[in-house]
Amino acid sequence: MLLALLLGAIAGFANIFGGMVAVRRNWPHHYLRYFISLGAGFMMAVALLDMLPESLNYSPHWAPALLLAGYCITHLIEHTITPHFHVGEETHAEEFLHRHTGYSVLLGLSVHAIFDGVAIASGFVVSTWLGWLIFIAIFLHKIPVGFTVASVTLASGRSRTAAVLSASVLAASTLVGVLAISLIPSWVRVGLPVSAGVTMYVAATDLLPEVNREPGIRMALVFLLGVGIFLLIRLLAPV
Repeated sequence: MLLALLLGAIAGFANIFGGMVAVRRNWPHHYLRYFISLGAGFMMAVALLDMLPESLNYSPHWAPALLLAGYCITHLIEHTITPHFHVGEETHAEEFLHRHTGYSVLLGLSVHAIFDGVAIASGFVVSTWLGWLIFIAIFLHKIPVGFTVASVTLASGRSRTAAVLSASVLAASTLVGVLAISLIPSWVRVGLPVSAGVTMYVAATDLLPEVNREPGIRMALVFLLGVGIFLLIRLLAPV
């Protein structure tokens, strides 16, 4: 539990760091594309090759349905609470004249962050190995997501302080998810497959479209590098 909380806090700090990048205009934002691409590849590999098989071990009958539920819940949230959301810098400020839009994006991403924490803690309930793998996958996309919520907050007309506080809300939400599974480990039967569905959605629907925006093959190779790093760790590290 303590290790899961520590890593959840580190992942949450990555949200805050991403928010700080957004408010400091002189920082090189284009490097976030590499985190997005690398994280997408690593997350997809973890979800399909570790989280899904472990979920099937816990509940062969219900795990596929729960994974689909996690995927569909995330899809519903992003098309109701957070319409027009995309990972990265918000450049269409005219769409964000109303503050309630910024709040809705924060709410939707907070739900994402809770499932990030659920995924990390669920992994550690199964094994330390899986917990670390999920943590790495979550950590890689936390900086871009923190950047996103801060960027949207700024575009909705709020201050830089509010932007960093929005990223901090995501950090706190991550810890809420970690605590939920750590205090009631039996929830892992539901938490692991549902968070696997959320992870797959974030990788395939949120992150990959941003990768595909970039011309050329560079970002595609970074995505494959994320998959390759996962496979290398899986090959070399003791299970």
